[in-house]
Amino acid sequence: MSPRPARLPHWLSRLLVAAVIAIGLIPAGSPAATLPAAVDGQPMPSLAPMLTRVTPAVVNIASTTRVPVRDAYFEDPMVRQFFGLPATPRERVEQSLGSGVIVDAAKGYILTNNHVVGGADEIKVTLQDGRSFKGKLIGTDPATDVAVVQIPAENLHALPMADSSTLRVGDYVVAVGEPFGLGQTVTAGIVSALGRSGLGDSSYQNFIQTDASINPGNSGGPLVNLRGELVGINTMIFSPSGGNVGIGFAIPSNLTAEVMKQLIATGRVQRGSLGVQAQAITPRIAQALKLKTSTGVVVTGVSNGSAAARAGLQPGDVLTSLDGKPLHSVQQLRNTEGLLPLGSAVRLGFTRDGQSRQISATLTAEKLASVEGDQLDPRLAGVRFRELSQDQRNQGWYGAEILSVQPGSRAAQAGLRHGQVLIGVGDQRITSLRMLRGLAGVRPRQLVLVIADADGSHYVLIN
Repeated sequence: MSPRPARLPHWLSRLLVAAVIAIGLIPAGSPAATLPAAVDGQPMPSLAPMLTRVTPAVVNIASTTRVPVRDAYFEDPMVRQFFGLPATPRERVEQSLGSGVIVDAAKGYILTNNHVVGGADEIKVTLQDGRSFKGKLIGTDPATDVAVVQIPAENLHALPMADSSTLRVGDYVVAVGEPFGLGQTVTAGIVSALGRSGLGDSSYQNFIQTDASINPGNSGGPLVNLRGELVGINTMIFSPSGGNVGIGFAIPSNLTAEVMKQLIATGRVQRGSLGVQAQAITPRIAQALKLKTSTGVVVTGVSNGSAAARAGLQPGDVLTSLDGKPLHSVQQLRNTEGLLPLGSAVRLGFTRDGQSRQISATLTAEKLASVEGDQLDPRLAGVRFRELSQDQRNQGWYGAEILSVQPGSRAAQAGLRHGQVLIGVGDQRITSLRMLRGLAGVRPRQLVLVIADADGSHYVLIN
């Protein structure tokens, strides 16, 4: 005797009928053609009520950047004079579209990505109700790809921030933004993974991975939970084709909140530092140091007066844990330094002479020397140079970082931008701020700078 088919519960039968109606298998004229508002007294689930609170806080951001067109031949002033070319270098205009989210309605603060507005000459913010405003760039942090913009607007709606540390893999999330310039778009998914790193160009990474569809134009928009609270800022996707394949990444709200706080207060982010140099443990290093395991990272240097020095760390120590969590890589160590607020106490587990030990170190600000450009050459007036951070040096950078460039200065007109790195003057390689200072007083007729940035290295001529 064959088993009897199981009877469907009444509520499920009703739901299936509603689904069949929705896909058009029951004629529209049927008495049951209208999708019910409720099934067995339970309302049909919908994200619409939550989104009516969220979408007014999401904005479109259009940025414009004027970039000098570089041509080594036509940048020569004698060539320009011979051909009757204007003294002002040619420019091209680059435009970028992205999204943002209002997080302070009273003061008009908007969170977005650094790669959406960083270096922009003009920022236009358009609200959901159609109003447009000129945005003021409060500050950017390329190391985390976070930026803060302010608009002078009233009657704004802001999103509350959630504690992103409570997120779990499998939690439902919703991404809001303006992909491909189509207009405001909502996609839904789940948290696919937490703590992702080693992606993109930002130095400090602790990404939320989600399968909610994120596409070009979504950058800077919010990732929210089902309560309509901000849990992340959408920043990038992994895609072989450039389109969404279900692997997107967002910066956690806890990280953006800390960065935003510093950007609003000072216009820049001051990071804590342990003051240690470290490297991964290879089998050969483990053998040379007679280590029983290759877990952790080995300390290769400790800066004088640093937090690590005060805590008692020494070269040759092997760091094995951070705040009770196993330490697997130098990147994990750098993330801890860069993502924790100044003054945070970090518990470090390490081994020395085969003995396991524990210490606590308090993250202190890394003191970086700087110099004004006009102290080096009058043509560099309005530029401030700063020595590279330990993290930048660990990534293989050398030279002197351009900390700020005054708008309208000769350097700005020539194309110098905040965040670029000066690696040469003429045929002289510059490896440090100290070396750059050594060139003070040398006044060549043409000042040729070698600049490195995300696009590679190039020459900048300042007459």
